[in-house]
Amino acid sequence: MTLSSLFSHELDFIDDDEFHEECGVVGIWTTQDAASLTALGLHALQHRGQEASGIVTYDGNQFHTHRGLGLVGEVFDDPRVIASLPGGMGIGHNRYATTGETQLRNVQPLYGDFEFGGFAVAHNGNLTNAQLLKQSLVRRGCLFQSSTDSEVFIHLIAISLYSNVIDRFIDAIKQVQGAYSLVALSKDMLIAARDPLGVRPLILGKLPYSQDENSWVVASETCALSSMGADFVRDIEPGEVIIIDHDGVRSIHPFADNTSSRFCIFEYVYFARPDSVIENKSVYMARKKIGAELAKESHVEADVVVPVPDSGVPAAIGYAEASNIPFELGIIRSHYIGRTFIEPTDQIRNLGVKLKHATNRAVINGKRVILIDDSIVRGTTSKKIVEMVRAAGAIEVHLRIASPPTQHSCFYGIDTPAEEKLLAHTHSIDEMCKLIGADSLGFVSADGLYRALQEDKRNNQNPQYCDACFTGDYPIPLTDHDMQLVKSK
Repeated sequence: MTLSSLFSHELDFIDDDEFHEECGVVGIWTTQDAASLTALGLHALQHRGQEASGIVTYDGNQFHTHRGLGLVGEVFDDPRVIASLPGGMGIGHNRYATTGETQLRNVQPLYGDFEFGGFAVAHNGNLTNAQLLKQSLVRRGCLFQSSTDSEVFIHLIAISLYSNVIDRFIDAIKQVQGAYSLVALSKDMLIAARDPLGVRPLILGKLPYSQDENSWVVASETCALSSMGADFVRDIEPGEVIIIDHDGVRSIHPFADNTSSRFCIFEYVYFARPDSVIENKSVYMARKKIGAELAKESHVEADVVVPVPDSGVPAAIGYAEASNIPFELGIIRSHYIGRTFIEPTDQIRNLGVKLKHATNRAVINGKRVILIDDSIVRGTTSKKIVEMVRAAGAIEVHLRIASPPTQHSCFYGIDTPAEEKLLAHTHSIDEMCKLIGADSLGFVSADGLYRALQEDKRNNQNPQYCDACFTGDYPIPLTDHDMQLVKSK
């Protein structure tokens, strides 16, 4: 049992001013030990979700499942757990709750017994018509066991009138709206799919050292491949369905010409691990280039460039290189605080940022400091960090943000506050600067962000990425949200 399950009153008050990761998925086909490899992949994808983890395997005769609340290392810390998951095929999931509360019933992969046999599914993303579909499914007699939108896939497959697994799966994904990268497992095949706009990442890899030449991996990011010694093959395309079975890999494009790429631009800003390569771009290099663009657009004279760790580090390196100002680790981050079980009184809340970050006075005292962070959400953490840097002796503190102002909520799998709680939605940049207490505040422009990703600028008629959190340009209908707005009027 984890600490988070022991303390029901626990609030993650230190991290309530950050965007939270969506989820991470892994799929393994025909290796000697799918569970161990899946667990390795989930370890590498831990940054995408820290609330819960689960694995489903198939050994040729039956399915095996283990799911639990907590980090991968907590859920799968006992060798007997991995031993209880035999088989050469498996899928795994790391969860951060975007829909549905943190309870064991919501932990993925979800599993069901169908007339064609067992079927498990794991989902990264968020469906924007899940509630509408759920209402229809409940009226048809479907009984939901969880509150997560991912269960919609299970029921749509169950009621489909098509005869085989693939046709049922395609029938299901054609009815949903939203962002999804899926891995699914039946007794005969591993299935992977991305939504028609490819909002969430999903890649295909191969296990070169396996005795079986037909050994494959699908995962959210390439860093998962590195952890298990697999080779990168390619990104799974927007709207593509990959089927892996004993005959190898085949591809289906069920959405015909209705697909284009609107990959989540915030993966490059913050979510993906820096050593991953997504859509043929190094995340680390992209972040350095964002920092360089920030230096070009919003430079100020200073003595030292300091990142807010860890996500601000690559952008700060790029800023420092472009501006010829020394880069220093002026803030040190604790990697061991995790989720606290301390009752979050006002005094503890005020100490929260200090538990997570500490200033390195030796490189800050008496200096004009440029602080680099990836984003501003509510602004409370930024305010406390600026105060900490001033307290360490900085004579000026200039805050620079390696993304445009976040003015809108995400409905595609990123846990963001309501718009009225986003500082940039309710305040101008000058007002934000005053509230945070910095000497100046600057954000990279949308065009600068696109240039860093090797585009000339944002194409307003046909944007190359999903950037709705910055622009309010939502590429997928917000059916459930719009229904709620109508009901509230």
